[in-house]
Amino acid sequence: MSLRVHNLTGQRVTTLAEGVYPEGVFAVSWDGRDDRGRELASGVYLARLRLAERALSQPLTLVR
Repeated sequence: MSLRVHNLTGQRVTTLAEGVYPEGVFAVSWDGRDDRGRELASGVYLARLRLAERALSQPLTLVR
């Protein structure tokens, strides 16, 4: 499974989780930074969750 955040042009800005996880409920938080630790601008981003057989996207609004 992978959980990544992308900007609206489709570029990945950070990876929040990746790997094999046991069944269950998980919580992940995002501090509004990219993979290099830089603060991103306010705006709309997409959270993309990929599972073995499914892919889901959810818009996120980052407000600074």
